[in-house]
Amino acid sequence: MDLADRSALEEIRTFVPGVIKAISLAIKVLIGEGAMTFLVPGNLPIGCSAKYLTLFKCPSKEDYDENGCIKWLNDFSVYHNKFLQKELAVLREEYPSVKIIYADYYNVSMKFYQSPELLRFTSGALKACCGGKGPYSVNQSVECGSVDAIVCEDPSTYVSWDGVHLTEVAYKFLANGLMQENNQFFFPENDIIITTTTDGNQAL
Repeated sequence: MDLADRSALEEIRTFVPGVIKAISLAIKVLIGEGAMTFLVPGNLPIGCSAKYLTLFKCPSKEDYDENGCIKWLNDFSVYHNKFLQKELAVLREEYPSVKIIYADYYNVSMKFYQSPELLRFTSGALKACCGGKGPYSVNQSVECGSVDAIVCEDPSTYVSWDGVHLTEVAYKFLANGLMQENNQFFFPENDIIITTTTDGNQAL
């Protein structure tokens, strides 16, 4: 990471408390309006995003982790997520009757980048399906949707659609992972539907 990037990162970090405060205030407003259940997403590992990998290409291999993601950008995501989780813990104490669930986007989606082949992302996790030329298929002058954009043949083998957004398959994996991690929230025991069959037996 060069001095310019390091300086920018330190400046961006100063915005985090204000961003978290804004999220917290929004939740409080919604609670005031009667909302009782929240699913609050954390930040994704932005250092693995094809867009950011292109914008912040680093000259040193030490700036990248074993998955090919930029470490200092992912460190920022972790920094943001820790602040958010601390604030959600405060809100839970303040509003004990309200369900406030943290959606761990970071750790669930990191599985894409740690084991892409295992999850059938055979075209890799760091390249975009739709975009322009470049090591990550992202080009500032040729963005996805433009006339000269190149689109892959099979989006289901990619994690990233356009360098920022995930593909449909990746979003599905992310959603399933979050549901599994928060199983009791999505499928509470008291919500199990019991039906009666024609022979009088009960079936779940």
